[in-house]
Amino acid sequence: MWGLLCVTADSMIATILRQTPADRRARIAAWRQLSDILAQRGNQLADEDVRRALHALAVLRPEVPEKVRRDCARALARHGRFAPLVALYANDVPAVSVAMMREARLSEDDWLAVLPATNPMARSVLAGRGDLPDPVQRALAALGSASVALPQPPAAAEEAKDDAAPSQISELVRRIDKFQSSRGQPLGPRPAAPRLRAKEREGFLFETGPDGVIHWVEGIARGAIVGLSIAEAAFGGEPGVDGVAAGAFRQRAEMINARLILEGGAEEAGEWRFSALPWFEPATGQFRGYRGSARRPRSNETPYRAASGDAAGDSIRQLIHELRSPLNAISGFAQILSGQMFGPVSQSYRRMAQTIVADAAAVQAIIDDLETAARSSANPSSEAGAGEAEADIAAIVTQVESDLGGLLDDHQVSVSITRIGGPFRARTSDADARRMVGRLVTALVDVSEPGAAVIGQLVTDPEHDDMLQLRIVRPTAIRSATAAELLDPGYSPEGEAPGAAILSLGFSLRLVDSLARAAGGRLDIGHNALTLHLRSANPAKAEKDASQGD
Repeated sequence: MWGLLCVTADSMIATILRQTPADRRARIAAWRQLSDILAQRGNQLADEDVRRALHALAVLRPEVPEKVRRDCARALARHGRFAPLVALYANDVPAVSVAMMREARLSEDDWLAVLPATNPMARSVLAGRGDLPDPVQRALAALGSASVALPQPPAAAEEAKDDAAPSQISELVRRIDKFQSSRGQPLGPRPAAPRLRAKEREGFLFETGPDGVIHWVEGIARGAIVGLSIAEAAFGGEPGVDGVAAGAFRQRAEMINARLILEGGAEEAGEWRFSALPWFEPATGQFRGYRGSARRPRSNETPYRAASGDAAGDSIRQLIHELRSPLNAISGFAQILSGQMFGPVSQSYRRMAQTIVADAAAVQAIIDDLETAARSSANPSSEAGAGEAEADIAAIVTQVESDLGGLLDDHQVSVSITRIGGPFRARTSDADARRMVGRLVTALVDVSEPGAAVIGQLVTDPEHDDMLQLRIVRPTAIRSATAAELLDPGYSPEGEAPGAAILSLGFSLRLVDSLARAAGGRLDIGHNALTLHLRSANPAKAEKDASQGD
């Protein structure tokens, strides 16, 4: 499915390094690509390739905006397992370092190797984490970091949108989630922030350096705010300050009731108002930063919602269009080569072009699924009409098994779905039923080991025909994964970073669940199996008895 990425990691690095980024966009793209390659395949690369990639990142870093570096750190932190890349991000500016060190997952040996190469800010964040092995905690204490870190509150469970991959597909999944969560919320005042239990959480004091980065705080958990900058405005709901604060910082002016957004636990996250004064060195008059205080906003200070569901839907459709247009162009040129429309083409190039055409068709199917998910999220009521249609799920399962013959042969996996009861007619359209069953089975085949069998049952209860079930046993690779992990677009059974081929698992399951709910069903993720529930179109037992009585 992801055959377009037909080059190896080392050749990708060589290709990126041969090109001199001509502008800001090219530098950002190179930064993301190199970071993603190291996060996914760093442990498999030759030392020379790793050294060259890390050197290139160090050279690019001053030219890449801090927000881009911070977003990359967030996306890679939970999925990256490559210690040198973690060390590189840990020694960035505080906002980037904090984003990486809050969530990075390394082995004990890797942590012990990385710690001496980190700065005090990174170690202070690590010292506040409670999930590190004891030897790592002792090493932190020996380095003197524990004295500057306050205990962190338990991390709130986050949706997969926060871990989304920097790839276009993962970004689209994140935006669909954001749109879906915002739907149905009427325009009007946001509800006032809940009263906080502890008085110290109602306000806090802070201090910045000359660069505007907050380095000292009292009255709130350090991890929620240390490393944020008041020098640049944050947009799109990102943590940070508004344009009022950023403008005042440039003028070294007083800040009064500026807006601040924080992430973190329930007591820290949300909207704040802060005021701050610049302070200067008495002897020299040199600017030293800002000192200020923050509080929760009063009810009359909360702005009205400006975003509308229509605008969000237009944005998603535009992004789908941006994905589809270059894909059609690539496929079109490949078809020209394959068909020799402009003249003779060598056999090797024709084979390559035919492969690209097939890969483009597979990616086109994924984009169609993205569009379906966006449409069902935007207008679930429009899918209600599908409930009047009927589909033979048993026939569709048979057809899917036949269609996946090539994939099953490539993976050396077999599929066995038995029928219990019957008939197996569901209240959904034939197209949606094919998409649900096909996506579910394909996703589980993709994560199955060679030689494994995907075992399932298609069940209907003649006594209670309100639902029929397609139940498939979890493959070994995802047997111990939680439901949240399986629905995460960036989750991989192998622990790889977002962008790996397995990335489609979380999206596929989300799509199946979305389509099922639009048809009055659902996808349940149990401990042993994944079960697709669909409304049965079979007459209920009471109706059968009544008709027989007549």
